[in-house]
Amino acid sequence: MGNKRSNDSLNRRKEIFRVHAEHERGLSDEQVRERLESGWVNTPVDSPTKTVPQIIKSNVFTYFNMIFFIIAFALICVGSFNNLSFLLVVFINLLIGIIQEIKAKKTLDSLSLLNESTIVTVRNGKQVKVRTERLVLDDIIFLGAGNQICADAVVIKGEVQVNEALVTGEADEITKKHGDELLSGSYVVSGSCFARITAVGSDSFVSKLTLGAKNAKKTKTAGMMLSLKRLIMVIGFLIIPLAIALFTRQHITLGLDVPANVTQTAAAIIGMIPEGLYLLVNITLAVSVIKLAKKDTLVHELKCIETLARVDTLCVDKTGTITDNSMLVSEIVPLTRDVDPNKLLADFVYNMQDDNITMHTLKSFYGANEGRTAISVMPFSSTTKMSSVTFSAGEKYTLGAPEYVLGDIYYSYKDVILPYILAGKRVLAFVRSTSESSQLTPLALVTLVNPVRPEAKDTFTYFASQGVNIKVISGDNPYTAAAAAKDAGINGSDKLIDVTGLYGTELEEAAISYNVFGRVKPDQKRDIIRALKKKGHTVAMTGDGVNDILAMKDADCSIAMASGSDVTCQVAHLVLMKSQFSSLPSVVDEGRQVINNIQRSASLYLVKNIFSFLLAICSIIAVFEYPLQPAQISLISLLTIGIPSFVLALEPNHSRIRGKFLLNVIYSALPAALTNLIIVMGVVLFTKEFDISSSMSSSIVAILMSLVGFTMVFKMCRPFNITRSILLIGIMALFVVSLIFLPEFFAVTSLNYRGWLIFSVFALLIPSVIYTLSKAFDKFPDFLSVMIEKLISLLKGINKNFDR
Repeated sequence: MGNKRSNDSLNRRKEIFRVHAEHERGLSDEQVRERLESGWVNTPVDSPTKTVPQIIKSNVFTYFNMIFFIIAFALICVGSFNNLSFLLVVFINLLIGIIQEIKAKKTLDSLSLLNESTIVTVRNGKQVKVRTERLVLDDIIFLGAGNQICADAVVIKGEVQVNEALVTGEADEITKKHGDELLSGSYVVSGSCFARITAVGSDSFVSKLTLGAKNAKKTKTAGMMLSLKRLIMVIGFLIIPLAIALFTRQHITLGLDVPANVTQTAAAIIGMIPEGLYLLVNITLAVSVIKLAKKDTLVHELKCIETLARVDTLCVDKTGTITDNSMLVSEIVPLTRDVDPNKLLADFVYNMQDDNITMHTLKSFYGANEGRTAISVMPFSSTTKMSSVTFSAGEKYTLGAPEYVLGDIYYSYKDVILPYILAGKRVLAFVRSTSESSQLTPLALVTLVNPVRPEAKDTFTYFASQGVNIKVISGDNPYTAAAAAKDAGINGSDKLIDVTGLYGTELEEAAISYNVFGRVKPDQKRDIIRALKKKGHTVAMTGDGVNDILAMKDADCSIAMASGSDVTCQVAHLVLMKSQFSSLPSVVDEGRQVINNIQRSASLYLVKNIFSFLLAICSIIAVFEYPLQPAQISLISLLTIGIPSFVLALEPNHSRIRGKFLLNVIYSALPAALTNLIIVMGVVLFTKEFDISSSMSSSIVAILMSLVGFTMVFKMCRPFNITRSILLIGIMALFVVSLIFLPEFFAVTSLNYRGWLIFSVFALLIPSVIYTLSKAFDKFPDFLSVMIEKLISLLKGINKNFDR
């Protein structure tokens, strides 16, 4: 028993007596229950997914929904009830968004259970696996290579090498012995130990960091979502002043009464709001998460779906990605006739932990026979590339990468080693040294084979066809890695380099020039990723071991194999639950489908938004009544934007992502938006000249805008298939039905002879106007590039003149 412990920051926690249990015994059930009831449990400070109430709240209480409800209240106050039809679309959007997000949450939660982090814990004298969030204060846990330290602890038996880079930024491996503290969030590189938990939940080091980060700033959004957020912020900022200016101008200059003014201003505001765009993006991403979950892929961050779709460089480790996780001893090659290396290797292997694939293979090869017990053991480190054991007589045996183990005498054995390496085998050197002499005695070479995954060639062929460059980053000899890369069909596998000692500018240049990197240390992997990103590449990184973590953390998109270490799965953006690298192309295709379809659908929304802004500005400047009603905007939005965008957003579309999202969307939307503006301004002028009533004028405008919308949908649907054909015919049929049976509901009046004449003239103009504008905008980027080049040349010429 020890001192009392209390926490003033959490009133729900009760005082308890600390228990310093032996590592063989651990806590009793009663002690665990006491801690659970008192609140001393390792509950995470931040849930990975939203709760259902949070989902409902985030969908209902938005800035634009607030504007919609204010508009609805204003329309009710002036008695314009038939123009409340836009609320139907708002509520449908809300309902769909909430249902899909809850469905995605349930799917994600169920898949997360399969990937739930557990740790070996000693309780009641038995070792049991316990979920990390159910650990309690004073629990005794067992930590081995690849385990992430889930709560602050102190070592009570054993020795481990720990990397604290994820929490401190320092990548050095630190040895932790009896009495040393272990920081939560760090991870075990090698060795094993028993540790007692000293802080849980919000008291732990990593939880305090998490809370501090949440208070300091929110997670950065990138790419498409950032573009959309900026667009929506700009729209949100402009709507209010434009609405006030339009209302004031129509009331003071045109003398419109309040009911008519409110109705027309409401129509302008509704037209400016992209009410379904953000919803469409969230739903499409949520559906994508569900589809990926069905393909046994766990998504930790939604934004990585977009990032993966834009990846142009994929960095892979050799073992576990190109090759499978099995390994076989090919041959033990004696380097001396004085001793039998197999007996010494068996003693060596007996003393090592089974904490990596190489040692697992050697233990299987030499069996479970007992050997001599070592007085000290140095586990394998990906930094030193070796492991060693020392026996009582001062004999030290080392096994590892020949270049590192043999040191200065490596070149004396290079001719023996190289043929095995060129054959694609992993080669380890086994040497002996003594406390009396630093001289090494090479005993044997251990050669291992690591079969290439059967599906690897097809997978890498797919990425090559998609213009994705593959970089193999391995701790193995570069020739071994290159041989595996060649067998897997990776292009440029002959461009290989040993990066031993390469850092800074030299490593940056190598990262661009070479495709296969050997003898890479964990910090060099990270530096290669950073160098590629610095050159403007979008980089994905796959990995399964602790030596991949630093690089994965810096990659734009990180992908872990579920069969790998716990911590690798925790830091990755995506986890392949069945550890099948061959499933990655389907993940990329899913990401491309999401981005391409959202980009296509978003342009439909921006047609209405750009047109509404321009029309409102023209109405304010030229002083004419806003020529649309809210009900008419609802009909146009539903049939030419809402239904088509959701249907098209879920269609297969695996084309490569090109260009900037927002620019692509605006370029696609501008021809139709400007066509709407030209047609509507023409109708306004003609109806004034022909003395057409405002209600008939707005009906003509609404029908013509619908025709422009159908033209836009027609362009989006090409090339046609059954789904797209049904979509186009269906929305046009719904439009006709609405005009025939629900004209009053959508504020559409019948046209007289002059009305039909005006309508016919402008309807015939629509195809030619939209075609001309589309061609002009197709050539505009090239024209802009030429103008920029001329401007740069002109500036260079001016600079030269100044220099003279």
